[in-house]
Amino acid sequence: MKVVIDTNVFVSSFFGGNPKKIIDLWKEEKITLCLSGEILEEYVDVLNTLGLENEEELKELLSLFAKGFNIVFTSFTPELKIVKDDPEDDKFIECAVACGAQAIITGDKTLEKIQKYKEIKILNPRKFLDLL
Repeated sequence: MKVVIDTNVFVSSFFGGNPKKIIDLWKEEKITLCLSGEILEEYVDVLNTLGLENEEELKELLSLFAKGFNIVFTSFTPELKIVKDDPEDDKFIECAVACGAQAIITGDKTLEKIQKYKEIKILNPRKFLDLL
C-alpha cells in the first residue's frame, strides 16, 4: 500500500506510539512511502528545528531517503486547492495524487476532517493501523 505520511506523524514517530509503528511498517516494507521534494524538505526542517538533527534515528531515516528505500518520489505534483483552512496541507494530497497513494496518514485535524479525496483515504495513525 502506498501512503503519504504527514510531517506531524513523521515527527511523532521519534517519540513512539502509533506513529512509530507506521514508520516501522515502512522500514519493514509493508507500506511504501510517497514523497515530494516539498514534503521531504518540511520533514528535515521541522526535525532540525526540534533539535533532533543528531538523533541516530534521523540519520538512519535520511540514509533511507537518500537510497530511495521503499519510496515513490515525485518531482511533479498537480496544484490542488482542497484544504481551505490550511492550504499548506495541500502538498500531502498533491503528493498522494501524483504517486497514486491509497492513504494519507495525519494527526492534523483540518486535513483529517476531509476524510477522503477521490479514492485516497485520509486517516489518523490509529485508524490507519486498524484499516491495515
